[in-house]
Amino acid sequence: MSLRLLLLILASVALSALAQLALKTGTGAAARSRGAGSELLAMAQSPYILGGLALYGLGAVLWLFVLARAPLSLAYPFVGLGFIFTMLAGALVLGEQVTAGRIAGTLLIAAGCVLVARSA
Repeated sequence: MSLRLLLLILASVALSALAQLALKTGTGAAARSRGAGSELLAMAQSPYILGGLALYGLGAVLWLFVLARAPLSLAYPFVGLGFIFTMLAGALVLGEQVTAGRIAGTLLIAAGCVLVARSA
């Protein structure tokens, strides 16, 4: 695997994790709105949510470049890193509690992604 391809994969996965962080931040403010309609409107106007969706879009475009250059069974296990990146972002940026059980579960999910992809 070339360094360029590895960087594309890692950038796509990191953008997805950043998108989750932005979406979580945006929904926090919107959840304080009263009623489903006003909550939906607050979400639609949230710069964090709009930014998170844009990050997802950019990550998807990068992922298309990855898929054009690498076998899916090679590229897809890296998606498991997204679980780790997202957990770390939640802990470091949002102050979410990370217990030993969450760490173990997240690592098991990431390992499972690798095992499934390698068995294909």
